[in-house]
Amino acid sequence: MDNILFLSSFVFIPLVMLFGLWVARSINQVRGVMVAGSTALLALSVYLTIRFLGDRAAGIADEMLYTGAISWFEPLNIKYSVGVDGISVAMLLLSSVIVFTGTFASWQLKPLTKEYFLWFTLLSMGVFGFFITVDMFAMFMFYEIALIPMYLLIGVWGSGRKEYSAMKLTLMLMGGSAFLMCGIFGIFYGSGAATMNIVEIANQTGGAHAIDFTQQCIWFPLTFIGFGVLGALFPFHTWSPDGHASAPTAVSMLHAGVLMKLGGYGCFRIAMYLMPEAANELGWIFLILTGISVVYGAFSACVQTDLKYINAYSSVSHCGLVLFAILMLNQTACTGAVLQMLSHGLMTALFFALIGMIYGRTHTRDVRELNGLMRIMPFLSVCYVIAGLANLGLPGLSGFIAEMTIFVGSFQNADTFHRVLTIVACSSIVITAVYILRLVGKILYGTCTDEHHLKLTDATWDERFAVICLIVAVAGLGMAPLWVSDMISTGVVPIVDHIKEVAVVSTSNPFM
Repeated sequence: MDNILFLSSFVFIPLVMLFGLWVARSINQVRGVMVAGSTALLALSVYLTIRFLGDRAAGIADEMLYTGAISWFEPLNIKYSVGVDGISVAMLLLSSVIVFTGTFASWQLKPLTKEYFLWFTLLSMGVFGFFITVDMFAMFMFYEIALIPMYLLIGVWGSGRKEYSAMKLTLMLMGGSAFLMCGIFGIFYGSGAATMNIVEIANQTGGAHAIDFTQQCIWFPLTFIGFGVLGALFPFHTWSPDGHASAPTAVSMLHAGVLMKLGGYGCFRIAMYLMPEAANELGWIFLILTGISVVYGAFSACVQTDLKYINAYSSVSHCGLVLFAILMLNQTACTGAVLQMLSHGLMTALFFALIGMIYGRTHTRDVRELNGLMRIMPFLSVCYVIAGLANLGLPGLSGFIAEMTIFVGSFQNADTFHRVLTIVACSSIVITAVYILRLVGKILYGTCTDEHHLKLTDATWDERFAVICLIVAVAGLGMAPLWVSDMISTGVVPIVDHIKEVAVVSTSNPFM
């Protein structure tokens, strides 16, 4: 029970925040609730990380720590089961950082500030709940809680074609949810385990062989696509650029920084872990699709003229790398996939925060209308350069260590098919460098000819605080990645080992 209360604090704190926001009567009270709640979540995630590392160092080798369960719906043996490993601890830490910085990035948001933060907090609650649960049904419930607020957050507080973008995002993600629900119940009935606990299904006698191989080949694509839609899997990615472009700043930060990570996390934790034979048999199909996502997203970013669309297509490319690495089925690549989730979450949150701050002053995101910003707003411009360098993989920043781990792990597969795909995916580094360097040169340097832009001011204290926190996190992960990598490996190794033990290489697979 103590473990349940401890991990459930990640859900209880947002619930308390929702009540506090509901009774708040002024903008200052709303801001106070958000700062107090987001700070508590950040402190809790830091404490969890330190405690987790200490327990692992002390030799506690359980696959999941701080586990607990309460019966929820007895006929289907659905339980509120909680537990964390190195992967989920890293995701909780990322989520708390984005929520904390997103609060300050939305400091000046108007109108309907109270209502905005209510939906923002509900979205955060769904994300935290998803990462602490190990019951498939509970994960699906929190997954839906995280998705539903996006419609209103974009449709009401967004910009541009916000109604169209909100509807498109919601319908496509709900379509993915339909696939996902079919996959989850297929796993439940196919496993014969009479439980929806992921670890119990994986560790039951016979492992994943308890799910018939034919059934695996049905439920694996449904589950992978269901989560992959949120992870911007080609060709189901089209909601992402429109959604990002229309969302308000902090929602874009949380959406791209954390919400899209639910896709990669779910693919690894459920689809790959519970159906390794099908993953081995059908993985080549999704490897091709993810490879297309990586290159297509980078090329698409090159031809965009809207700052948010550039970053949105860049996110398609970088999130494609996450799914690409997971499908390589080895420890190094999968560790790189989680590092990429962390790195991209921080980088894209930083990018969207800066874009929102620039747009709030210039009232345009069109690259053709922006130039000479370095002289007008030097703080925001320097931060934008740092974000760009992290995005293109400069050594010393988070992007480099994540992408290098992915490509080294991917190249460990000695067959021609995997190595050719890895080389193709590596080309995205060059393409990313092209659009980032062109973008930085265009909007930051040169001579500003717009008289309105010449009168603009630089970042305020709240904006500086949010941006500096994200830059410190990006630089910290890039310069001291070992402790994070080791923590992640404690969660990756059991899953990869299980996949290797159970998966049977089929002679019908032409690429294995």
